[in-house]
Order: sequence, then C-alpha cells, then structure tokens
Amino acid sequence: MLEFRDIDIRDKDRITTALRKSQFMGCEYSFSNNMAWKRLGDSKISFYKDFYICCSFRSEDGIPRFFFPSGEGDYHEVISEMQKYSESLGKPLRVAGITEKTLNMLDEAFHDRFSVTTYDGDWDYIYYAHDLISLSGRKYHSKRNHLAHFNELGAEFKMMTENDFNDCITFSAIEYNNKSDNNDHSYIAEQYAINTYFNYFHELDLKGGVIRIDGRVTAFTIGDQLNDETFCVHIEKADTQYDGIYAGINNCFAKEAATQYKYINREEDLGIEGLRKAKQSYHPAFLLKKYIVTFK
Repeated sequence: MLEFRDIDIRDKDRITTALRKSQFMGCEYSFSNNMAWKRLGDSKISFYKDFYICCSFRSEDGIPRFFFPSGEGDYHEVISEMQKYSESLGKPLRVAGITEKTLNMLDEAFHDRFSVTTYDGDWDYIYYAHDLISLSGRKYHSKRNHLAHFNELGAEFKMMTENDFNDCITFSAIEYNNKSDNNDHSYIAEQYAINTYFNYFHELDLKGGVIRIDGRVTAFTIGDQLNDETFCVHIEKADTQYDGIYAGINNCFAKEAATQYKYINREEDLGIEGLRKAKQSYHPAFLLKKYIVTFK
C-alpha cells in the first residue's frame, strides 16, 4: 500500500530524477513548485518503485487529487496501486495533470474505466522564449510600448541575490496585508510559497530577478528549469503604480534567465479574467491542455 507524507528538501534528488525521466511540461512537475505550494492543496508525496507521486488532499468534494506519476516503469501497475490507496479511503481514484499524451496512455491501459473532465483555468500558458525576449513583430507592438514606458522610470533590473531576499519578502508582505481578503486560503498559501522559495533559494536551484526604483523593490520574479526545453516562472510580483512594470520584469527576466530554453511556461490563469487577459496578450505558442480523470 502506498504511504504519503510531507515533501522535504532531502527528497530533491530522488524526485528530480523521476521528473527528468518524464520530461513533462506542466507546471506541477517541478520539485520547487511541489515543495513551495504544498499548503495550497494539502499535498503529500509517495514513491512507488521508480515513480514519484504527488497528491492533493484538499478538495471541495473530499476526493484526493493525484497527479499523473512521473518516472519510469509499468504505468498500469502504479495506477493500480494509486487506485488501491483511494479505495482504502472509500474514494474513487482521481488523477490530474494529464495531457493528451498521457490521456492516450491511460486509455490504452484502462480503456473506458474512467471519465474525463477539463477546466481551461488549469491550462498552462506556454510561450516561445525568443518571443518574450525579443517582443518582435506587430503582435507585440503594445508590449514594446509598455516596455518604453518602463524604460522611462529610471528602474534598475538585476538578477536576484541573497541581499535582495529581505526586501522582496517585505514587498510581498505589504501587498498581502493590503488585500481586503487576505485571510483567503490561497493568499496564505502564496505567502508560504514565497517564503519557501527564499528559504531554499539555492537548494532549489532557483533564479530570480528584481527591479528597484530609487533603491526600493518594485517588482520581483522567481523561476527555474522545468524540463530540458522549458523554463517555468513561478512567481511574479510588481507595483502597478509604475506604468510598464510588469512588461519590464517579464522581458528583463526572460533575457537573463531563459535564453537557453525553447519555451517558457508562465503557468495557468485560474479562470481569473484579468490574469487570463494578461497572459493571452503575450500570445502563447500554445496552451497546455490538462485533463482530470476519475476512475469508475
């Protein structure tokens, strides 16, 4: 029977090995993401032979949400083990993070023994790195205008170092305290994630970028390698009183952190209209559709 527990920094090598074997592109297939955001879904982890399994135990209907296992081996076997575990809880097996490719794998192994749903708020925005770096062509005309406004601010961008950590934490805490609904679980989980990124910045092999105006932090961002071709941006915060600040942090960080990658994953929009509009305005190469299957 599978056993689940909290993720720990000491799991990094084993989990990263499994993730590298699968080369999945979804943002949930990142060790740093799993470790930082564990409070959002009350996530726990398990291993089965050469597979890594992450499961979110917080859900509206009380059904745990497993993520499609990464690693290598017999997928029919590991899915069957996940199903046994779910049945021991009196729940059906529900698996998320499934792409077209892995959905076909499940269909071949289990045929019509599950139902399939999807929610476009969970789909990841995947961009060509060179597009976000160059912002060339007519479709990025408005972004170049925003960047021109940013360049007039007298702002300084640099890659993040330990000397920036406290100022960035303070910046995010002020933003959190200014939210009218700062007791919302997702905002609390975000603060935990941000602090995790800073507490384990070097151990997680993260890269960050910081913008300062008159010496004060006005934007910061953090990301890391997702697979051999993809860099993932996990956090991006900016003071919107400065025109073009988001265009600035986006472009500057892409230039410094993602030149060796083909793609940049900027994660999902969560169905939030303003966030969706902003992500669509950068013209993604494609949206990574993700499905949820529930076994009968």
